[in-house]
Amino acid sequence: MIPASHWASPWVAIALLATPLPAFAITDAEFQALKEQLDALTATVEALQKELATERARSGSAEPVQPAVAATPEPEPESWADTLRLTGDLRLRYENIDQENRADERNRMRIRARAAVIARPQDGLEVGFGLATAQDADPVSSNQTIGSGGSRKDIYLDLAYFNWQATEGLNIVGGKFKNTLARPGKHGLIWDGDLNPEGFGLTYANGPFFANLLGTWVESDSNGTEAFGFGGQIGTSLALGDAAKLTAGAGYFGVNSAGKGAFFVVPGQSPRFFGNTVDDDGLYVNDYDMVELFAELGFKVLGQPASVFADFVTNSDADEFDSGWAAGASIGAAKAQGSWEASYTYQDLERDAVFGLWTDSDFGGGGTDNSGHVLRGAYALSDKTNVAFSYFFNEFGEDANDGIAVDYDRLQLDLNFKY
Repeated sequence: MIPASHWASPWVAIALLATPLPAFAITDAEFQALKEQLDALTATVEALQKELATERARSGSAEPVQPAVAATPEPEPESWADTLRLTGDLRLRYENIDQENRADERNRMRIRARAAVIARPQDGLEVGFGLATAQDADPVSSNQTIGSGGSRKDIYLDLAYFNWQATEGLNIVGGKFKNTLARPGKHGLIWDGDLNPEGFGLTYANGPFFANLLGTWVESDSNGTEAFGFGGQIGTSLALGDAAKLTAGAGYFGVNSAGKGAFFVVPGQSPRFFGNTVDDDGLYVNDYDMVELFAELGFKVLGQPASVFADFVTNSDADEFDSGWAAGASIGAAKAQGSWEASYTYQDLERDAVFGLWTDSDFGGGGTDNSGHVLRGAYALSDKTNVAFSYFFNEFGEDANDGIAVDYDRLQLDLNFKY
């Protein structure tokens, strides 16, 4: 019998059908010879099939095999979580104030909490909303004194703004927003860092050149002492070698305050003018047409970021006590875990050099007519947590008291968290 494997080839079956069967039995030797002939024929046919397939592939006559193409998934709609982010901080502070004309030192614990939700509803547009603690709605401080039997603390609107990128390098902001004007050395000679103006602003940068504008309502209601502040800065930031940058500029800012009363008054307290000159009726004597010159140099010291700065301001509307200046140096940056920073600043600010409501709220007790030194330092316990101190040893009241200044020392110890 022929093994079953040979019937698998159709050519074998055809050959067998075409071979005449003898009328008598064949010997084993003859059968074996026939089998070998059939095997040789089958091998020849298979070789011819392979050769034909190869020739077709070479000539391109064979149908090409199309690779499988994965379908491109439809982009998923952007979720609300992709367009929103939450940012904020918490600060716990111990504060000691030693003022010469007061019998007892003042010690208190304070807290500051800020949180903001920032949305990007479309490319080039940011909209923000933020809340913060504050004492009596203070415009230049978000600190709350802890106590009153564990009473609830007040929360205020701190931010409500839009920031629109009109074109490359040009941003327009409006609402209640972070100050668009530069603060050399992050010092509050003219602007306290916690002040969030209410109006509109603009920032523009083109290569090394920049320009900033700010318009803010001091009071927008015509039923009150309506006043508006407006001004801006122009300057340049130049790279000096590989590791240094010089930023320098000039600015002007004006507030039409002459003949008007206090703009911020705490209920139950006397109006405050924060060192500025007022007449017998409790009205501002001067407008504040502030002209500013500033410069800051950033560089490296032993691998640490460092800077020095100088800031000068004069009020062209005042006849006396019209100038102020500050200068300082810093090294380090307490950002990454284990990093540190330290700084020193000296300030001399005459009583009508700047609009007192908006200047540094800590230096010399806040406001103008003060001078002295500030030492600061911080150490990062983690990337989002640091401990810090500030020590002010100042004098105030020299202009108002015919040259007799009051000593003022202030120590602040802080524990800061960011998220």
